[in-house]
Amino acid sequence: MSSTLGTLFRVTTFGESHCKGVGAIVDGCPAGMALTEADIQPQLSRRRPGQSDLSTPRQEADQVAVYSGTEFGRTLGTPIMLLINNKDQRPQDYGEMSRIPRPSHADFTYQMKYGVRASSGGGRASARETIGRVAAGAIAEKWLRETYGTEIVAWVSAVGDIEAPEVDALRISRAEVDSQMVRCPDAATAGQMEARIKEVLADKDSIGGILTCVCRNVPIGLGEPVFDKLEARLAQAMLSLPATKGFDIGSGFAGTRMRGSRHNDPFVKKGQQLGTRTNYSGGVQGGISNGEPIVFRVAFKPVATIGRAQETVDFDGEAVVLAAKGRHDPCVVPRAVPIVEAMAALVLIDMALQQRARQTVSPL
Repeated sequence: MSSTLGTLFRVTTFGESHCKGVGAIVDGCPAGMALTEADIQPQLSRRRPGQSDLSTPRQEADQVAVYSGTEFGRTLGTPIMLLINNKDQRPQDYGEMSRIPRPSHADFTYQMKYGVRASSGGGRASARETIGRVAAGAIAEKWLRETYGTEIVAWVSAVGDIEAPEVDALRISRAEVDSQMVRCPDAATAGQMEARIKEVLADKDSIGGILTCVCRNVPIGLGEPVFDKLEARLAQAMLSLPATKGFDIGSGFAGTRMRGSRHNDPFVKKGQQLGTRTNYSGGVQGGISNGEPIVFRVAFKPVATIGRAQETVDFDGEAVVLAAKGRHDPCVVPRAVPIVEAMAALVLIDMALQQRARQTVSPL
């Protein structure tokens, strides 16, 4: 089940970069929720290619169609099929690369694992596979928002060595994030990031970056110890994304340089329940959500496919020089924002449904 995520809210994605279409099957969505394509399309539009001169010029509208699982605009509780057609395929751009494994790309490992691979666009290793995740995540996010008031916002916090100042995770909005082309809410830093990405693109190269994500109004009690801790499930979801190389939550690696007396989050009374004065835990303690905002970061490496000539070898071991064709992002992080938000929503809804099942069964 390598293409399926979740236990009660199960998402299976399908499709390759240059096939006829991509999408997802969502099984386990609660019945009775209002749902149409209009609820899903905004996040797909934030993810789609060709948004600016900072991204791939591939032109795809990425219009979603709901094929099953709803009637009269409401979910039936049955599997929901979501399909997005590919329009702007150019498999001819990958002719030379069919015999040359791109450095640091999945070409080599897929070929060794299966004995065959999609020869154009990276197949299932392409970021185009994430369309199904974003579509499914929009459904999950709507249910979380209507049920708990959950808000999920991600933003670009670093591109290369350019880091944005800390933002107020309690108040940051998607409107602020989207106000900048690079999706960094700090205007001055955003300008530097855009200039760096354009510089890299002119050099026919690529650059990596970091996304920060906050999940607000997450109910207490989500997470299944010991192997399905909430941060473990979030890490698995984020590291399943193309080009990801790192994940940390709360204080993350910086916490290793602190003493426990500073790192501990003292409890205080917040309204009718306990909360914490600080949030070095990142909203998760003992693998279970504690009601504070969940804050984590995801590291994305530079895109492997670049136009700059590289010395490598073909599958026969013969020395070649590869200058990749095709249309590729010089930096994936601006378009990865809705993808990270989607994966967070998919983890949270699955954990929430498991907790609700437990609470329902416990009195019995």
